[in-house]
Amino acid sequence: MRDVTPGMWEGLADVDWAGLRHNYGTAGDVPGLLRRCAGVDRADAEAAAYDLENVLFHQGGWICPAAPAALPFLLRLAAAPHVRCRTAVLDLVAMLAAEAARVEERFLAPGWPAAWDRALPGVLGLLADPEPEIRRAAAGIAGACAGPGAVLLPALLDRWRAEPDLVSRLDLVLALGEARTRAPAGDRYDEAGALLHDLLDSPEPQVRLAAVHALAAGDPGFAAGRREMLLAAVRDPSVALWRQSSTRESGPQGVQAWTAGLFPGASPAFALGLLADHPDAEQRAGALAVAGGLLAQWRSPAAALLPVLAGRLADPDAEVRYRAVELLACLGPQAAGHADAVAGLLGDGAARPGARTDETVGDTALWALARMNDPRCLPGLAGHIAGARTGFAAHSAYHGGVRGRHWPVLPALHEVLARLPGHAPALLPAIRDRLAATAGPAADTGTLTRLCDVLAAWGPAAAPAVPELLDLLRNDETWPAAAKALAAIGPAAHAARDLLLVRADAATPGKQAQLAAWAHWKTGGDPAPALRLLAPAAGDRYPRHALRLLAGLGPHAAPCAGRLRPLLTAADPWTSVEAAHALWSATGDGDAAVPALLRAVRGLPEGTYLPVALPAVRYLTRMGPAAREAAQVLHDLPDRRLHHNGGWRAFTEDEDIRRAVAGLLAG
Repeated sequence: MRDVTPGMWEGLADVDWAGLRHNYGTAGDVPGLLRRCAGVDRADAEAAAYDLENVLFHQGGWICPAAPAALPFLLRLAAAPHVRCRTAVLDLVAMLAAEAARVEERFLAPGWPAAWDRALPGVLGLLADPEPEIRRAAAGIAGACAGPGAVLLPALLDRWRAEPDLVSRLDLVLALGEARTRAPAGDRYDEAGALLHDLLDSPEPQVRLAAVHALAAGDPGFAAGRREMLLAAVRDPSVALWRQSSTRESGPQGVQAWTAGLFPGASPAFALGLLADHPDAEQRAGALAVAGGLLAQWRSPAAALLPVLAGRLADPDAEVRYRAVELLACLGPQAAGHADAVAGLLGDGAARPGARTDETVGDTALWALARMNDPRCLPGLAGHIAGARTGFAAHSAYHGGVRGRHWPVLPALHEVLARLPGHAPALLPAIRDRLAATAGPAADTGTLTRLCDVLAAWGPAAAPAVPELLDLLRNDETWPAAAKALAAIGPAAHAARDLLLVRADAATPGKQAQLAAWAHWKTGGDPAPALRLLAPAAGDRYPRHALRLLAGLGPHAAPCAGRLRPLLTAADPWTSVEAAHALWSATGDGDAAVPALLRAVRGLPEGTYLPVALPAVRYLTRMGPAAREAAQVLHDLPDRRLHHNGGWRAFTEDEDIRRAVAGLLAG
């Protein structure tokens, strides 16, 4: 490798790299990676830049001690015309600069602020680089970094006058907007503001769009009266320019979502504007993504959006049809008026491009009918239970509940089935056949466990499957799942109680033994074995499982009251909630139990939902008049969806907690 830029590595050997740390340990590998970035082999240089990103940034959250030392060499690489990975290097600088501006000071390496102050003139110098991609990257860094407006604005304004490249001008506009928010703003603040306001009348739709975003950086309500201007720009073919932007690097869908963020309330007006017919399938799919993000946040837009979503079920593009029917599935009962149109898609075998499973439009329609409680879903679900090809995942998946974002993905098959206890008679034959066919010495324990979870969710309605569950109870691998289902079925599974007691005696002390003894009690056996195993477990470090089972013993658990009362004030909300329920179940002492449960639900009226709130509300409902204060607290819930997870769970979690609160209020 030949270094063709004098001074590129000056000072590199003076740094004690081995004494510095990055995301993977000692930074002794950084000098070699930096040198590889300057190599003549483009592929190797790009790989080295990727490795630097991984060790110096990884997933963010802090600025590691090696980053300030590497920064000047990264800028030298970016400024050298012969370097093949300049853009990738600047991408890393942009990540570091943005993260440094975002994280708390305690997560910054001590040398970073001074290193950035020294590096910033070099970044701004790249605004005049001969390569448009480099100028765009430099503008993106200027907009993302924590530099003061007094330094940033003069360089950005001067470059604006000379910049001939339209995409680079878009990045400059956005950077100007961000720089105006950085104190001290300096004496060119007003000049920058005047320029941005003038650009609202630009003949270029994307420049007008960029100007609104730039001005909204300092005035979040600025876009409110400019919805039509923004819709026209986002739906214009020139929106493709943003694919080349350093700041956005996205096509129509990304620009739609970004611009929808300017309208944070529950109004569906912007989403409806995007949903108007458009010849570009990517625009139509992106509009549905924006609608999904809005619906995942708010309940009230559903009425206005439902007819438009249903209108997209006949779209010629498979992704558009998939997204439309997936949103109808998320809305479930609210969308039941469109069940006939959804049923018409059951035979649609078009696969969704890039899906994690074999998801088809027809699979999604099947799920939508299940969510609508429409019996036309039953033949297809029975076929999937029997082992037919399915786009439903085998395992559960969870997605973060990011505000304004919806993850369109199908649930696992067992998650669909678990919500259909009313259709147990129609589905049980298929489940029983699958249990019998899958059991044996080489049992598919994963499938069996998931089917048992379905039966447990159905409770007494699953009683016809007791013979198959007894067979599973005799299997050393599958008995815990069977025990859980048998316990939920209750006394109708009395034939299992003796074998459950054998399992409780034979199991290693712990959760499995506790489960078996508790299931023995739930199927009509003696509560004493369960009490003997669960009472000591209430003092475990993580007693949630034992406390929940202990509550099922009712007054038989009264001797444990002394152990339960101290847990009512546990720091872990799950522990305090389960302890409160167990105490009330054992003693009827609502006065002691209700305050712990109230703590878990007080955030609901403000739109704060944690999963522990759902069992807390259900437990309060069981307490009757003792929970009167809870009814007063939860009388008015907000329009915002109450959820913790994203994707379809955002909708079902909201439905479940509101249904539970309605039950509390009715009681």
